[in-house]
Amino acid sequence: MANSLLTLSSEVKYLKGVGPARSELLAARGIHTVEDLLYYTPFRYEDRTRITRIRDLVPGQTTTVLAKVLTCGLMRTRKGLYIYDLAATDLSGMLRCKWFNAVYLEKHKVFRQGQRVFFYGKVERDPFGTGNLQIVQPQFEILPESAEEGAESLEVGRVVPIYESVGTLGTRVLRRLISAALTALEAQIPDHLPESVRQRNKLVDRGPALRLTHFPDGERPIEEVASFRTPAQIRVIFEEFFAVGAGLALKRRKAKAAAGIEFHVTEGVRQAIKQILPFHPTGAQKRVLKEIADDMCSPRPMNRLLQGDVGSGKTIVAVQAALLAMENGHQVALMAPTEILATQHYLYIKDLLAPLRYEVDLLISARKAAEKSELKRRIARGEVHLVVGTHALIEEDVSFARLGLAVVDEQHRFGVMQRFKLIRKGATPDVLVMTATPIPRTLALTLYGDLDFSVIDELPPNRTPIETRQIFERDRAQAFEFIGDKVRRGGQAYVVYPVIEEGGKLDLKPAVRMYDHLSRNVFPEFRLGLLHGRLPSDEKEGVMQRFKRGEVQVLVSTTVVEVGVDVANATVMLIEHADRFGLAQLHQLRGRIGRGKAKSTCLLLAEEPLTDVASERLRTMTETTDGFRIAEIDLKLRGPGEFFGTRQWGIPTFRVANLLRDQEILDWAKREASDFVERPASRQEFEAFVTYLRAHWPRRYGLASVA
Repeated sequence: MANSLLTLSSEVKYLKGVGPARSELLAARGIHTVEDLLYYTPFRYEDRTRITRIRDLVPGQTTTVLAKVLTCGLMRTRKGLYIYDLAATDLSGMLRCKWFNAVYLEKHKVFRQGQRVFFYGKVERDPFGTGNLQIVQPQFEILPESAEEGAESLEVGRVVPIYESVGTLGTRVLRRLISAALTALEAQIPDHLPESVRQRNKLVDRGPALRLTHFPDGERPIEEVASFRTPAQIRVIFEEFFAVGAGLALKRRKAKAAAGIEFHVTEGVRQAIKQILPFHPTGAQKRVLKEIADDMCSPRPMNRLLQGDVGSGKTIVAVQAALLAMENGHQVALMAPTEILATQHYLYIKDLLAPLRYEVDLLISARKAAEKSELKRRIARGEVHLVVGTHALIEEDVSFARLGLAVVDEQHRFGVMQRFKLIRKGATPDVLVMTATPIPRTLALTLYGDLDFSVIDELPPNRTPIETRQIFERDRAQAFEFIGDKVRRGGQAYVVYPVIEEGGKLDLKPAVRMYDHLSRNVFPEFRLGLLHGRLPSDEKEGVMQRFKRGEVQVLVSTTVVEVGVDVANATVMLIEHADRFGLAQLHQLRGRIGRGKAKSTCLLLAEEPLTDVASERLRTMTETTDGFRIAEIDLKLRGPGEFFGTRQWGIPTFRVANLLRDQEILDWAKREASDFVERPASRQEFEAFVTYLRAHWPRRYGLASVA
């Protein structure tokens, strides 16, 4: 296919310079069409109109240098550390560039004498040189020895886009391909953003916006370009947020228009709740329960997200909502992500509802086949009023007689489609989504924008704040002594490890080996238990019940204790290799202690030296127990794409927009999208945009259908 016949939907392999091999590399990054390639935008820009000469470099400055390679090679220090050392000059002076453990540079002969290379990084004095300056771990781009016609104009004397490499395709190749695509297509790039929205908000047209996002024309200050705040960049960012905002608004409108179950708060409901409440509810719990009850009593289906920090009492609120449904003659399903959490919920709810007549059961894969078959029959006949389970609840052969409420716990651990599969087990059941992972507001707007929000922002009374300490390997003996002292006084302890047994990461202490070591050499006087994900279900439950009863004094565990384990007598936790855990996971683990009145302590054991990110994480843990504050910091440290770790959890795939950097644009675009859906300028414009959105929504944003 000639470039002149290209369209946005053309497969990228037909673009000149791509071909089958490169198209496979691009496809692995989600770039299948020419349009996908145009939305693979730079992650930063270099101002190559003002390249700094080496003689003018200043220590502490972050800059770009264009220099010629003099010498390069791999060296090894006395301590066995490999350093790739390169010397370069631009005739005004000499600069050293160093990469630690970069054996690949030598192996693949990346640099050669005489090459012209752009180096980008922070300049500092070379402590081993004689007055030389150096850049450690610089980013680099090697210029071709015989430049193609017009090639250098993309790389020299202008603000240059820098792209993340795609496999072996470096930033220079990507720059050429994107430039070729823009040249072939720019005049014929259709603009699907509604014209009324573009005009009202004075937004740049799509074609010019894409070109200027990739190749700024030099008319805007470099600071504006670098912060993604040029009119062109704002237009492209706005477009993404607007599409997701409109899609969620359409889903929300469709859900509100559906006929739901109109529950009623009767005297029977009030009496049932009074009978089962184990404690006086907090003000936040009362407020949230009223929001849920108001939704359930409306003629429209409830779609509500219940957020609450670890230990805030989400489950008891969900049980009260379940009673409202059951007292009105409907069944309830509660889906949890792991068998341990499902079993914990089942035992807690069964005990809670014991004074009442309701039948509560547990559906998990670990149960015997005959038991599961009989349970499924009883659920279908309506004999089980509340069923707790894992993914087993959404198997095809599970059906409900009258499902009225679907509760999904730790929703971010499920795919969005799994939530929908559970909902489809009933006609139009009310839906309550729960999470103990605090979600920063910006992420919540896009992750759960089709749901109403309720937040339990108050912990139950009589909770003693958890003290958190950061310790190092040299403090291990004192840490074990501290744990021993707590246990001798009648408390219980967790010791948490990141891996189960010896594997690829031999520098991590595995739980199985350390359980044996702790039992024999460290805590021989105590009763220890071992808990990890590969144990059979009945063994896991047996260990947990013994720990709850106090028969196990020290529980050695992997992160399976992250959620669902509630032992008020456990007052100390030691997390090994704490620097290897994410902030959210550390916060969830810490939430297993501090559930009683006694003072609790969390010890975060890490190995030196710490990376800057690990140091920031551990410092955050020692300074605050506020889950929402921790979530905000976690989002900043890891970025939106890694906050939950997997695309299937339902996070929109933004290609240009950044939830941290672009919060103001998100709010603006969301307002405009809601207004457009509710009050479009014309029926024709509305239908055209919805048609476009339906066609692009699932593939482009990784989300379920709009409507």
